[in-house]
Amino acid sequence: MATCPQCEFDEIDTEDYDEGDTLSCPECGKSLVVMGSDEVELADDDDDDLDDDDLEDEDDDDDEDEDDEDDDEEDEEDVEE
Repeated sequence: MATCPQCEFDEIDTEDYDEGDTLSCPECGKSLVVMGSDEVELADDDDDDLDDDDLEDEDDDDDEDEDDEDDDEEDEEDVEE
């Protein structure tokens, strides 16, 4: 049995899990990663959230670039007339 590093619940059964598998603490619900036999650590949920936010920001930047290209094409058409 492993112990949750968040709430100190000490009856987490890791027998059916392999190293690197994730599970939730039955007491506090935190995501945990199996590090070895009867050893778990908190999963890095916060890092995943940051990555998702970064990806959304990049998508927004791409949309702005496409809009700029459309504006440039319209400007060229105006000049030709």
